[in-house]
Amino acid sequence: MNADQQKAVLTIALMAAFADGANDEQEREQIRGIAESLSGEAGGTDLRGLYQQVLLKRVSLDDAVAALGEPTHRQLAYEMAVCVCDADGHTSPAERAFLDALAAALGLGRAVTAPVDQQGEEMADLIDAAAPMAPAGATAGQEVPRAASNPAADAEMDRSILNYAILNGALELLPQSWASMAIIPLQIKMVYGIGKTYGHELDQGHIRELLATMGVGLTSQYLEQFGRKLLGGLLGKVGGGLGRQLGKSATSVAFSFATTYALGQVARRYYGGGRQMSTELLRDTFQNLLGPAKEMQARYLPQIQERAGSLDAGQIMSMVRGR
Repeated sequence: MNADQQKAVLTIALMAAFADGANDEQEREQIRGIAESLSGEAGGTDLRGLYQQVLLKRVSLDDAVAALGEPTHRQLAYEMAVCVCDADGHTSPAERAFLDALAAALGLGRAVTAPVDQQGEEMADLIDAAAPMAPAGATAGQEVPRAASNPAADAEMDRSILNYAILNGALELLPQSWASMAIIPLQIKMVYGIGKTYGHELDQGHIRELLATMGVGLTSQYLEQFGRKLLGGLLGKVGGGLGRQLGKSATSVAFSFATTYALGQVARRYYGGGRQMSTELLRDTFQNLLGPAKEMQARYLPQIQERAGSLDAGQIMSMVRGR
């Protein structure tokens, strides 16, 4: 895939991110930051300018589609758009309308799009089910009795956070685009488990707000994962013939490993300290932990690659469901 084709697919992915029109200023800022961070990896492609063109609707769907002549590239563009629309939950009516228009522009029939749509909905179900609803009569974030902390339990939590980070780094190495969608529900499950350990019953809304406060939006996070895979050449074939060759680049897993590890450590401090951290302190603490976490990733790369080599679709689904 050449630079023009990469730009076209990224344009369509950005259009999908803005399709429902419900993005608030914080989420738009997160997406803008992603465009800036990926610009250094995109060669001559100005992703910051591309973000502005899409946001201000200065580029049309037909313009983006025109650069994609090969069927596999068109199918990849549709698959990416579905994943972006479903990254924060089920597809909204506005997103569905965008996907239908995209399928028509790409010349893709239902025989091609239906399996992709179904897969996206299944992953959205997993995102919604990653953390249970708060128990009847409880308030999100409500404290419940907890056992006293002890060094053994603290060490076990550190191991759990590291294992989640290694697993999510491994998922980012897989060539299947949907594999990255499993990263989000696994992060939600991790935060839910940390909160429960410290005596807090959490629901989806509370966890999503916490992630957004730290600048870890669901849609924007998937966009970055996808962008790195696309620009790094890690995406395999689409349409049921997914490639099996794993990506070997250390850079490719720095994002998900580091984000998951930093997120887990911030959640541990936040819930362990009785949820006393301010919005600014949460955001600053997360950013300060990202650098060391990226350095850790290089040390654990062999384990990440080994984990990636042993994963299959059934295992991933079972882990997200907690089985």
